Amino acid sequence: MALFRCRRDPCGFICMILTYCSVLYADYVVIQYVLLTAYSNSVWCSLHGLVFNLILFLLLACHSKAVFSDPGLVPLPGAAIDFSDLRSQPTRKNERGSCEGWTLCNRCETYRPPRAHHCRICQRCIRRMDHHCPWINNCVGELNQKYFIQFLFYTGLASLYSIALVISTWIWRIRSEREGEAVRGGEEMSPSKHVVIAHYIILLVESVLFGVFVMVIFYDQLVSIITDETPIEQIRNRLMRDKTVNPHFTRKPKLALLREVFGRGSIFCWFFPVHPGPPSSGGISYSALPDYDV
Repeated sequence: MALFRCRRDPCGFICMILTYCSVLYADYVVIQYVLLTAYSNSVWCSLHGLVFNLILFLLLACHSKAVFSDPGLVPLPGAAIDFSDLRSQPTRKNERGSCEGWTLCNRCETYRPPRAHHCRICQRCIRRMDHHCPWINNCVGELNQKYFIQFLFYTGLASLYSIALVISTWIWRIRSEREGEAVRGGEEMSPSKHVVIAHYIILLVESVLFGVFVMVIFYDQLVSIITDETPIEQIRNRLMRDKTVNPHFTRKPKLALLREVFGRGSIFCWFFPVHPGPPSSGGISYSALPDYDV
């Protein structure tokens, strides 16, 4: 179940409002000044309008899932835990080694599983935290990374689509004027035409900026998945130059790593904001208190 959380992060709220306004503006310009202008008497008007709005619907659906989904919050213990012994000595493993990789968060005052990190904005530890994204006003973690990547994908796709539509319509207007269909000899450009071109330019700038921005982040997300290293872990590993490499460590196949994020079902389902699937319908569950030998 999606976990609704409201955060008092001004930057996050501003970025979310800017995202919705940009999507609505792009839809308005494409329908009002692109499709109804160049394709009003053609079946392409309905076809382009249907496809473009379908992309925007998936974009907003993925964005909503990324915003309101639990990124992988580490549960807080129900009762206070005495950390005095563990803070004074290295963490010891029990005979089964079930505590390997578990660490202690001094801010949350709880144990956290391997690859979990504390977010200073959410003020909680997040499983496999990638980063805190103001555009979704949420952390990108183990349980919502799929929706975040889908949001990036559909944003880039919508940007490319709008650029193609605007450029093709602009070329059509220039060609029509040259053929004399919309030419008024010696008459200056009407104010309405100035408005149309202004909308074209604004939409092109918006699409290029957002398109390049999200495609760079999209590529970075895919690289972090197939290398099995979050940006936080990359920075930490670069700082630990004297770390020892485990000779028995074997990297998982790239497809297996992608399935851990997008789900183990059909690849076709990777493009839709549905639950990734396993391990359970209620999400990942585990105890906040590992079996430390104390």
